[in-house]
Amino acid sequence: MGETSTWWVTLALAVDIAFRVIALVIVPRNRRPQTAMAWLLAIFFIPYFGFLAFVAFGSRRLPKKRRENQRAINAHLRARSTMLARGIIVTESDINESPEFPRWLAQTVRMNERLGAMPMVAGNTVDFLPDYHQSLAAMGKAIDSARDTVHVEFYIMSVDEATKGFFDALERAVARGVTVRVLYDQLASARISGYRNLLATLDRIGAQHRAMLPLQPWRGIYQRPDLRNHRKLLIVDSLIAYTGSQNIIEPGYRNPRHHRRGLHWLDVMMRAEGPLADGLEALFVSDWYQETGELLNTPSPDKVTRVGPDKTWAQVVPSGPAFEGENNLRLFNSLVYGARSRLILSSPYFVPDESMRYAITTAAERGVEVHLMVSEIADQHLVFYAQRSYYDELLQSGVKIWLYQAPTILHSKFIIVDDAISVLGSSNIDMRSFSLNLEVSVLLASPPVVKELEDLSATYMAQSIELSLDAWRARPWYSRFVEGLARLTATVQ
Repeated sequence: MGETSTWWVTLALAVDIAFRVIALVIVPRNRRPQTAMAWLLAIFFIPYFGFLAFVAFGSRRLPKKRRENQRAINAHLRARSTMLARGIIVTESDINESPEFPRWLAQTVRMNERLGAMPMVAGNTVDFLPDYHQSLAAMGKAIDSARDTVHVEFYIMSVDEATKGFFDALERAVARGVTVRVLYDQLASARISGYRNLLATLDRIGAQHRAMLPLQPWRGIYQRPDLRNHRKLLIVDSLIAYTGSQNIIEPGYRNPRHHRRGLHWLDVMMRAEGPLADGLEALFVSDWYQETGELLNTPSPDKVTRVGPDKTWAQVVPSGPAFEGENNLRLFNSLVYGARSRLILSSPYFVPDESMRYAITTAAERGVEVHLMVSEIADQHLVFYAQRSYYDELLQSGVKIWLYQAPTILHSKFIIVDDAISVLGSSNIDMRSFSLNLEVSVLLASPPVVKELEDLSATYMAQSIELSLDAWRARPWYSRFVEGLARLTATVQ
């Protein structure tokens, strides 16, 4: 009995030591130090649970097949871009010879193209839709104009009183013979009340539809569960495109708790025509290929035409775990470090990594006027408290923090650099968007377009409360305690 007991103790000790040694070898590899340390602490203090959690959530890479597919589609997009008509692609010489734009913009554009396979293109028209319901109505109207294809890709979709017109337009499009394809994130949409009704509606109207990043382990389809497709896209006939922060759902997200609190989301969508629409179409084609294995035939590149003024330049920047680098983080850091006079950041979830935090505070310290717009309240408490843990350092460095007043959730996501450059899309300024989510950002180089976003920012600030350092430091001690604990989870939020 004693010998048997000793044997089991020895075996358990050997397994425990093996877990720890394996963890020390595997966990730090190609990870941020703080992320690696968090996983090591979990594995060392709760070895079996920690190790199992690491197996399930420790890798932010998508399955090998998806990464290979992304490389294949990137090669296709690069080859396709070379066939665009002369004068559509914005060259480095075009940028360097334009007095409105800084010289570093050419380097940023080159980096984006290298990472995301999309060139900067000229000849676009861009308009912003800051009203939630008017945006849904405008997208429905665009669908009603479709002759050939309607491509829909959103993180969350729901059939409800606010979106009924959108789905009615899809039904009318199918009835006219238009091909309608729909992509929706599986887990994000499934957790919304009425998911089965969404699927039934899409089936009834005759739309082709697929769930993005499905979890079906019984079919061998599995990746880290919190790797999600967060993009928002609508493309009509490859000519008109919408992208931004808004999902296809009523502004309270069909959540009774939100309705009781009066919470409603405030978003901005961008309507684009011209080569930019074709670029966003290419991104949809990429995601459709990932989920179906079908490579869609888009219009020939020589059919892509300019519709707007020459200086309305735009570049689609896809990002996510299917790419080798954190494309959106690299873009955002480049913009922040490039700012010389003014920087405006709007992000509902602000949990920056170390590089982004230093970039923002460095900009403020060197005299750039930095504004950060966030919400006074939040729907995700852990993220909210982690976000608040950064306010003291930001305020101390000179960043002006604007809290959009409750009960509105400011969900718009954009960055403005000086008076000529901006980026807008689905990406938050947080580690989840940088590392875990598939996102889309659009780099815009155009003084008139940026002026529209600046006017929108002024409207947001007028509805916000500016946070002062003294007021912030007067908050209760228990708030500081909770914020510190929440910050420890930042790398996995």
